[in-house]
Amino acid sequence: MRTILRSWRAASLAIAAGFACAVIVPPAHAEPFIETPELAGKVKAGALPPISERLPRTPRVIDLTKLGRTPGRHGGVMRMLMGREKDIRILVYYGYSRLVGYNEKFDLIPDILENFEVEEGRRFTFHLREGHRWSDGHPFTTEDFRYYWEDIANNKKLSRGGPHKHLLVDGKPPKVEFIDARTVRYTWDKPNPYFLSALAGTRALYIFAPSHYLRQFHEKYADAAKLTELVEANNVQDWAKLHRRMATQYMPTNPDLPTLEAWRNTTAPPSSLYRFVRNPYFHRVDTNGRQLPYVNAVTLAMGSASLIPAKTGSGDSDLQGRYLLFDNYTFLKAAEKRGKIKVHLWDRGVGSTVAIYPNLNTNDLVWRELFRDARVRRALSLAVDRESINEVIYFGLGHVSANTVLPESPLYREKYAQAYARFDLKEANKLLDEAGLQKRDVYGIRLLPDGRRADIIMETPGESTEQADVLELVRDTWREVGIRLFIRPTQRDLFRKRIYAGDTLMSVWAGYDNALPTADMSPIDFAPTSKIQYQWSAWGNYFWTKGKAGTAPDLPEATALLDNLRKWQSATTIAAQREAWHNMLDIHASNVFSIGIVNGTKQPIATAPNLRNVPKQGIFNYFPGAYFGIYMPDTFWFQRSAQ
Repeated sequence: MRTILRSWRAASLAIAAGFACAVIVPPAHAEPFIETPELAGKVKAGALPPISERLPRTPRVIDLTKLGRTPGRHGGVMRMLMGREKDIRILVYYGYSRLVGYNEKFDLIPDILENFEVEEGRRFTFHLREGHRWSDGHPFTTEDFRYYWEDIANNKKLSRGGPHKHLLVDGKPPKVEFIDARTVRYTWDKPNPYFLSALAGTRALYIFAPSHYLRQFHEKYADAAKLTELVEANNVQDWAKLHRRMATQYMPTNPDLPTLEAWRNTTAPPSSLYRFVRNPYFHRVDTNGRQLPYVNAVTLAMGSASLIPAKTGSGDSDLQGRYLLFDNYTFLKAAEKRGKIKVHLWDRGVGSTVAIYPNLNTNDLVWRELFRDARVRRALSLAVDRESINEVIYFGLGHVSANTVLPESPLYREKYAQAYARFDLKEANKLLDEAGLQKRDVYGIRLLPDGRRADIIMETPGESTEQADVLELVRDTWREVGIRLFIRPTQRDLFRKRIYAGDTLMSVWAGYDNALPTADMSPIDFAPTSKIQYQWSAWGNYFWTKGKAGTAPDLPEATALLDNLRKWQSATTIAAQREAWHNMLDIHASNVFSIGIVNGTKQPIATAPNLRNVPKQGIFNYFPGAYFGIYMPDTFWFQRSAQ
């Protein structure tokens, strides 16, 4: 049985039932296409084909009126401010060109692909757009998928660990078939629930690469003498390191690497200013026949992160969300009154704007034992006056909540949000007494079993006054239950290294990145699966490295989370996936592995006064969403192109 469906959520139901499904977006572009003014001179000179020959035969058509926005005009340079050179990857996030991607409703739809078919959740057939080209004009075909699969993913010198983990099911790779120049198929013996969401990720899984360009750096294809010269000229150890440097798509440091994104980088690092120019072969158009992006170029200016709010308020950025915090809002609104910028307040898509992470893997054995006692974690949560924090720090705009999924998620339940989230000092004191912390010194500070005072050092990355302000209020109420809190800011890299090493007692960070999940999205972040999970870094690292590093979880509730993750992975129905999700959310609610405070808080978004199509309301979220990505910055345009 075959049925045509428009969203991945609907597709998931069909997959679960054993149906085959396809996702298709029909062409609806206007004819003739409108040539981009910036490129008209090159077309006239014969240096570039005309628009009709640069676009795929069936480009992806963006109907802006259905999104409540307006078709725009070409022109202008969109400026952004960034705090470090690694931030050039942000434009790959924001550009959000993916084989398949999430739309604003978090449905999964084809983007670079013309359409795709999924059968039994394990067979994925991808159809490319006829005539689609890389940014240098070379055809984009299944040869680029073959090159990645055979010459990168399965080349031991380029991929020492073999194919990416999301390309393995029970440790086994798929059967990959290159059916013709526009059709490729991936088949596993069992369902692969991670595959499509990995392709749609903010940092996407790239299963293709520009083979025509990269062959010159591959020992299988390049002339040996020329390759040796390239290795020496680039001062690298061998051809594999050279290939990896030249091939990185998510970090566009190589200006010569062809791309399928809306803009391509033209600046080699290091630099204080990176310029990305339009891709003349980009595959999207509006309903009037104008090729996207509307904006000619994007610049990323590097500087001190602490100065970005001030520079944004001075009008030095045309689109800014990164490095802006809610405590910058008053200043930004004042700049808006002076006509420098426009300011919107978007929602944050995290489980808690600020979350506290007791380290269950800390090297301090006394605190480790206490933090593994759910009564202690519950007590610390009950001793947080969230209502006061919401009013004082967030002007009452947030929602008191544990660190859990948001109300916009179909998995949301009120009991998850309210679990141990009330302010109850009496119950907190009772739980701490029951946990063996009855003794206190003359100042009322509880004493640990080894006689030390119950002093907790909270480590922060030192980047947010918002976090510091929240922790000041937490410190006041924890003192009332006999716990002294000391706040230690540090630099982000050192902050993480100390957590990984087990040297911290507690840390502060944002809550769960994906607080807007559907049942078919992976719950992997809710189980100990990565070392960057600050409440159990060693357990997460054990999972991530398959036992080569870290330690195996020895807390029953933590192993129960992993068991439910496995149930989700092997589920054959949406109902079974939903059940696994709720089991995990229940465990988190009961055990308070992280202490959420407030969610639904606001993210300031600053734009140039004449930048159009930036939504007034949106969700600023890493995944799903890619920050601005799902709102398609290629459709943003300047009412006046001159800046």
